Amino acid sequence: MDTTIEGGFADLVLGAQSVFRAVMEALARPGSVQSIASDAAPPAPLTPELGAVALTLCDHDTLVWLDPVLAANEAVTQWLAFHCGAPITAEIGEAGFALVSDVALLPALGSFGQGTDEYPDRSTTVVLAAGREDRPVTLKGPGIKDQLTVGLPLPGGDFIAQWAANRERFPRGVDLLLVRDATAVGLPRTTRITEA
Repeated sequence: MDTTIEGGFADLVLGAQSVFRAVMEALARPGSVQSIASDAAPPAPLTPELGAVALTLCDHDTLVWLDPVLAANEAVTQWLAFHCGAPITAEIGEAGFALVSDVALLPALGSFGQGTDEYPDRSTTVVLAAGREDRPVTLKGPGIKDQLTVGLPLPGGDFIAQWAANRERFPRGVDLLLVRDATAVGLPRTTRITEA
């Protein structure tokens, strides 16, 4: 199999529509698990979920930042170039999207593009291949009635403190999409996260 030209959606329109709907629903309903099952089969270590989101949201006008493992993999960069046409940038603060293949490779949230008060949409959307361990957290904010206590595959360390700082920058700040096992969970910058 030619890993550069193979592995895209079998039906580009239907595949992209399905994933787009799921991503929008995930971001509109923070903490909810949405199916992004697709036939995308990118070369490893780009996961099928990361590949499906890239195929759906990235194009020739979208600067994409890749974690160091993805960026060093020629098969991955060629696949993204062929299927998305999205230019890869080494400037983390300039990227519209960031693809991160492992929680250990996630940079500090403040290093991504934050947008501006006038153009908050110019921030980075981080798409993270989530780990296996879930952390019990409570979510509050737009799209959540009262509050939601749920287990999410969030990064460890000081992530919750970083997220609180990210939320305080509103309307600036990054949005996060956690992907694994053909699912996506959205965390827009407006969501408050606390330990459950």
